[in-house]
Amino acid sequence: MGDSPQSPARPVLAVGAVVVDRRGRVLLIRRARSPDAGTWTIPGGRVEPGETVEVAVVRELREETALDARVIGRLGLETVTADDVTYTIHEHLLVPVGDQPARAGDDASEVCWAALADVAALGVRQEVIAILERGIARAQALGYVRDVSPDLL
Repeated sequence: MGDSPQSPARPVLAVGAVVVDRRGRVLLIRRARSPDAGTWTIPGGRVEPGETVEVAVVRELREETALDARVIGRLGLETVTADDVTYTIHEHLLVPVGDQPARAGDDASEVCWAALADVAALGVRQEVIAILERGIARAQALGYVRDVSPDLL
């Protein structure tokens, strides 16, 4: 039984990575492809068959930024429609493992670490900023953020 013109397509299962460093900065990527090519957002992508969302978020982060990270927790579900495709995105909080520098790869044309106070100026959408705020607050509550200067928040 396939999708009929009257029934909506099944949402695509995806993940998003809110990566927070010890200084309270977040990792952003500039998307190289659709949807939303050229915009700054958080790393993420589709869950492959047989993957858990936790495995998928670590893989997507590594593919897009060359960073290894550890999942700290889940930040909720978001539903986004882009280019006529609906995505159900499992948002996760991650912290970097090791000190390797981030570099763009796969779907990312650029990467940067940014203070929350600077993300709006990069054109990050408000709904993504809300996810970043949740992630930073959770990282602070769990003691992963240290030495935060007032200008970072």
